Amino acid sequence: MASDFALFFGEMMRRPTQVVAIAPSSAATARLMIRGLIHTRGPIVEIGPGTGSFTKAIVASGVAPERLTLLEMNPRFCEILAEKFPGVRVLNRKAQDIQDIGLTDIEAVISGVPVLSRPTIQREVVGRALEVMAPNGFFNQITYSPHSPISTEMQQELGVHSKKLGTVWANLPPARVFQFKKRAH
Repeated sequence: MASDFALFFGEMMRRPTQVVAIAPSSAATARLMIRGLIHTRGPIVEIGPGTGSFTKAIVASGVAPERLTLLEMNPRFCEILAEKFPGVRVLNRKAQDIQDIGLTDIEAVISGVPVLSRPTIQREVVGRALEVMAPNGFFNQITYSPHSPISTEMQQELGVHSKKLGTVWANLPPARVFQFKKRAH
């Protein structure tokens, strides 16, 4: 099987609107992205898994494959993900479809979907995810910006608060991970 980087690069060239990062995320970034998963018991959804850097870390952390659903737009990535991760539900669908996949009380969303400075995507992806999440669920988002990928104003609109989980300088480019949770009423 081709390396993840070769597969990633090939799909980036063939489908540039579907593959927007410049390389798969590092193992260190994946470990940061899955922070908090060991405390969950319900469904987990990963959106924009690409070649599976985060998926690999999720499964390696002990999450049962049947608890994990992947939403990926790229059909080739879906084939590879289904081969690599038996038992994981792989859907060739966009992140905005999260409300339509039959899950409720989702405890965690792990997102590789670019949402920075894209209010429409933030509403359609983060907003819709929040509607099917458990009350104490969380949404972990990667970004290459030093600041939260969701503005304070949009966080207020969506009813969430954020916490920066950390920075991985050894990622290409350096990555930051933010966690979003619903505000308590």
